[in-house]
Amino acid sequence: MGPLPAIADGGLARPRIGIAGISIESSTFSPHISGDEAFTVRTGDALLAYYPFLEAGRELNGAAEWVPLTHGRSLPGGAVAPDTYRRMKESILAGIRAEGPFDGFFFDIHGAMSVVGMDDAEGDLAAAVREALGEDTLVSTSMDLHGNVSEVLRDAVDLLTCYRMAPHEDWMNTKERAVWNLLARLRGEHGADPLRRRPYSAWVPVPVLLPGEKTSTRLEPATGIYAQLPEIEALDGVVDASVWIGYAWADEPRCQAYVVVTGDDRMLIAREAERVARMFWNAREDFVFVAETGTLDEAVARALAPQAQRPYLISDSGDNPTAGGAGDVTWTLARLLDRPELTDGTRTTLVASIFDRAAVALAVAAGVGRTVTLSAGAGVDDGPHGPVTITGTVYSITDGDPDAGTQVVIAVGGLHAIITERRKPFHHLDDFRMLGLEPTTADIVVVKIGYLEPELYDLAAGWTLALTPGGVDQDLLRLGHHRLRPGVYPFDTTGTPALTAVVTRRGEDQEESA
Repeated sequence: MGPLPAIADGGLARPRIGIAGISIESSTFSPHISGDEAFTVRTGDALLAYYPFLEAGRELNGAAEWVPLTHGRSLPGGAVAPDTYRRMKESILAGIRAEGPFDGFFFDIHGAMSVVGMDDAEGDLAAAVREALGEDTLVSTSMDLHGNVSEVLRDAVDLLTCYRMAPHEDWMNTKERAVWNLLARLRGEHGADPLRRRPYSAWVPVPVLLPGEKTSTRLEPATGIYAQLPEIEALDGVVDASVWIGYAWADEPRCQAYVVVTGDDRMLIAREAERVARMFWNAREDFVFVAETGTLDEAVARALAPQAQRPYLISDSGDNPTAGGAGDVTWTLARLLDRPELTDGTRTTLVASIFDRAAVALAVAAGVGRTVTLSAGAGVDDGPHGPVTITGTVYSITDGDPDAGTQVVIAVGGLHAIITERRKPFHHLDDFRMLGLEPTTADIVVVKIGYLEPELYDLAAGWTLALTPGGVDQDLLRLGHHRLRPGVYPFDTTGTPALTAVVTRRGEDQEESA
């Protein structure tokens, strides 16, 4: 991104910029409901401090008068409760009415939020934000690449960008890029003209819907497709180029892939958006899972093989809470407990995790070192399997985790089952170490995840992505989508889309296909 451009004639030296949004990824196939308790809501100074690139003394901090309003962020989960969404939405709109007007607005969202009873939650929020801001405010939007860009969302904002890495190691960098693009337009030669400072957007929906674990940017063809974006962005007349994979675990008409290129050269951005869209469509059958896949039994067999490298990682992918799974599906744990090779004490297996407040309380009451029999899990998602019965020794009790609350480990021979009070993803080595477990010396580590986050990826000497059931089942065809638009691959394998860019700019009446 580099330093901000100098302030051109007519540009705004210190624009007034509001900040707000809601960020969650919601599976409509999970029975989990994301209520007030799911969200961390930041306002005022706490919201400004969330963005390290806006710290005092940084160039971006001094480039504008920042007005942080309200931002709600949640771990992925089920659809959002309507009242929870309404309260956050109204807080954002009230802030705009009380603190406006604004020259610019940083609209920080995910793009895959589902709300019970709605089909396009971000579109609804964006339209309401636009109405409250008025037509003259320039809106820049940062999104997850697993979000969706509906027509309503596209038409309500001016600048769009999303992550370019999966796993999302560039998530904060993307937010900074969205802010940088916003400031660059406000400071530039068109800064005094609310219409001309808006770039055009070339939008191409691509009727492909794939799970994130098949579209990791660590592998081709995603690597090559995403490598196009900085090259396009560097062209004269282009502001940004982005590709959205879309969100696979919501059954809504907006769910599919998208390409959006923004800039001032209409023909160029349309050409480049269409070119990348064709790359994506032509590669649709070439996307592969980021790791060797198999059933759970196949994954365990590989992990137990004499030649297996340790530690061996198994992804319990169907109940991945960071993709929207409930996090308390017991299907995998129940089957692991039935394997004597894992419970006879000859090897160490770590299983993360399920949440069940009552089961944790029983283990805490018994105390470390005591034998307990308890029923746990499936309080939210009992579809694949009901509660699991565990008889074992309380290995450890750990209080005070900000996400999980109290955590207990129940040892059944060499199998260590982690039970938490609240949903928690296990992405870091310290998530295990705080419980008295050492993942680097374990034989097998089972975690509710799809592709491995960086620390687990580095940990894994061997790895199988197990195709387990749950609200974020990797086998999309067995989930039961029935509300997608016609022609979306792999649900419909007939036909060839036009992949023609729709070029728009707010304030102009016409919408043109290139």
